[in-house]
Formats: sequence, C-alpha cells, structure tokens
Amino acid sequence: MTRYVLGRIGQAALVLWAAYTATFAILYLLPSDPVALQLGANNIEVDSLTPEQREAAAARLGLDRPVWEQYLVMLGNALRGDFGVSFAKQVPVSDLLAQRLPGTVTLSVVAVALALVLGVAIAFTATLVPRGAVASLLRRLPAVGVSVPNFWIALLLIQIFAFILGWLPSMGDQGWQSYVLPAITMAIPTSAVLAQVLIRSFDDTLDEPYIATARAKGLTRYDVQVRHAFRNAALPTLTILGLLVGSTVTGSIVVETVFSRNGIGRLAQESVLQQDIPVVQAIVVLAAAAFVVVNLIVDLLYPLLDPRIAHTPKVSRA
Repeated sequence: MTRYVLGRIGQAALVLWAAYTATFAILYLLPSDPVALQLGANNIEVDSLTPEQREAAAARLGLDRPVWEQYLVMLGNALRGDFGVSFAKQVPVSDLLAQRLPGTVTLSVVAVALALVLGVAIAFTATLVPRGAVASLLRRLPAVGVSVPNFWIALLLIQIFAFILGWLPSMGDQGWQSYVLPAITMAIPTSAVLAQVLIRSFDDTLDEPYIATARAKGLTRYDVQVRHAFRNAALPTLTILGLLVGSTVTGSIVVETVFSRNGIGRLAQESVLQQDIPVVQAIVVLAAAAFVVVNLIVDLLYPLLDPRIAHTPKVSRA
C-alpha cells in the first residue's frame, strides 16, 4: 500500500512539473515581446526608447538571461508561490489569485455536489425502474445534457429564472442566490457525463454472477443495487469524476464570463485578451494542479473501494 501511495504522489508531481514546463515553452514561443508588454503596462512608450534603454530594461526585468536560466529562476519562484507581477494590473499574481480563487472554488464545490446528486439519481433510477418509457427517457436524458453548450444553458436559465420569473440574479457574486444559476449551468453537463458512465457501469455490474446469486436469495431490486451493485459500478464513475472536477477551472471561464462573476475563469479570459503572461501561466498551472490533486485523491480512494488494486502484481514484460 505504501509503495502504491508513493508511486501515485510521484506521478502527480511529475505531471505538475510537465504542465509548468509546457506552459513556459508555449508562452515563450508566442509572437510577442515580454519587454514591450511589461513596459507598455507601465505606460512607457517602448518605441521612444533607445536600444541601450531597452537593454537596461531587459536586464532589470531579468529577460536578458538565457532561456534555460529564466526557466529555472521562474520555476524556483513558482515553487515558493511567486508567479511575478501582473502586466495589466501591476499587482502580484498571487494576490490576484487569492482574491479570485475563493469564489471559483465555492462555485465549483457547489456545482460538483449538485452534479453528483443529479448524475447518481438519474443513473440509479434509470437502471432501477423496469424497462419502459420512463427508463428509456432517463437513459436518453444524459445525451441531451452532454450535447448542449454551457453558454446556451446559462442564457436559458437567465431568461427563465432572472428575466421572466425574477427569482434569481442574472449576474454578480453577492449572496448565495448568485451561486444558483452558475452552479446549475456547470452541473448539467457534468451530471450528464456521470450518468452516462454510471448507467453503463450499472448494466455491466448487474449482469455479474454474484448479482444473480443475490437475486436468487430473494433480495429486492433496490437492495441488489444499493448493497451489491453500486460499489463496483461506482469505480469507473470515480475516475470520470476526477477528470470532471479538475475541469471546473476551465469550465468556469464561460460561466463566470456570462454571469459576470469575479473568479479565476473571468480572470483567465481578461488576462488572455490583455496578454498578461504571468497571470495566464499561473492560472494554467493552477488548473493543472486541480487536475493533479483531484486525480491523486481518486487514485488513493481506489484501494479503499477495491483493495485488489493496491495488491495487483506487476506483469513481467519479455
């Protein structure tokens, strides 16, 4: 078990380092001048500077060093939580993230919890009720949720619940009411994917021999699903859930932009438009960290649900 845990932690660290390195390389290859971007953010006319002044500015910003040296310095700073200063807002990137992150995390937690409830309820009911019109409808419902774009769901919810009924605010991030529509918008496609995977997993699990044995003992259909099928059927869903939870950072870009929320997603959209490289790099690394942490937790939960995973012997390769 210890070897399994250490292996997963090592893989998580490797993935996080690879994400940071790839982000650095992509941003370095962009057709832009970092010196001009930083000086322009300080309202300095770059074209009016002499070559000597530009070189002095590059030296002051540390941009005259070789690329590999810049990478090592920035990597060391990132390990300490220092991603530099925002070009556009001229404040430390860590302060920007600290201001915007709580709202996005709260929204993501609410959306994931709602998606879990909806996804499990749809899948459980679809496989519990006898084959018929209701079961057929429930099995087709997730496909609709997956195919509908986030922004369309958001606009539809705003039109109905904000403009027509007037029950909830259409924008902003003040009060619990402001979380309802964005959370539902993020939860619908997530719950649809979970329901699709869980329905398929339930179908496969309910065909297993031990399920036939449980039914032969006289257990009801509900007891069979709850006491015997659900635990094994949940394993593939747990993997998908790890990926979907990590994707809430990227999914929040559309939602927070439509609902005018001051979160990480909207900050990412603003930073891309302003070519604010330090902020973009920090957000990409943050999204990668969310994927890594959530999937690490999922990997560590697997042996608890299925102890055979931690003790599976390695297959020798010729």
